Amino acid sequence: MSHSYEIKLAAQMAEASYAGRNHGSLATALRKELDDDDVQALFLKGDILLIPGSNSVADYLKFNLRVLNIGGKRFRLNDDHTEAGASGTIWHQGFLRHAQVIFAWLERERLRPKFIIGHSLGAAATQILVRTYGVPGIGFAAPRPRRSRGAIKHSHLCLCINRDDDAVCTLPGSFHHMGHVHHARAKRSVFGPDHSMKHYRRVIDEQQVAGILGKRWPG
Repeated sequence: MSHSYEIKLAAQMAEASYAGRNHGSLATALRKELDDDDVQALFLKGDILLIPGSNSVADYLKFNLRVLNIGGKRFRLNDDHTEAGASGTIWHQGFLRHAQVIFAWLERERLRPKFIIGHSLGAAATQILVRTYGVPGIGFAAPRPRRSRGAIKHSHLCLCINRDDDAVCTLPGSFHHMGHVHHARAKRSVFGPDHSMKHYRRVIDEQQVAGILGKRWPG
């Protein structure tokens, strides 16, 4: 039986993840923390895997320079770099390598998540790790990590919540999301794409009040 989680609470945790153990709401729940090769993740009580990414579009675009110096090699955000994961699914190479660092850490620590939550780059890793572990996950402001479209094993467990004014959710251009994508239209938009979690929390509140978005995932 899969675990269910409150979407609003997941959004609060995704925002708090950027402060890590320094955030009061996470400090007492934190079991293990990863900060390696510019990859961050938190493993919480209840076997929740929390993966921060980037809280602004500008930070996300630095992904070309910042995150993917993994193993001394740079991985660029374009449509030419793909790699097959352990399942045989073709993923964007950069996103896959990011997820692999987290997977290797979990294996070393003998940890297995029951639920996965991520934002931005962390939402790309969430999609890949949902496929790996076969557990539910929510990705906020999720980019596209898959080369092909259509359902794959465990894709029904993955929810991507994307604002329709967030350009990151359309990248890379010829790739696709995994699982169910909820396209959220905010009542008001600030100038430019609303990528940070504070903007996502606002639109989640609006969508749930309107009855457009459920309270929990899986619902």
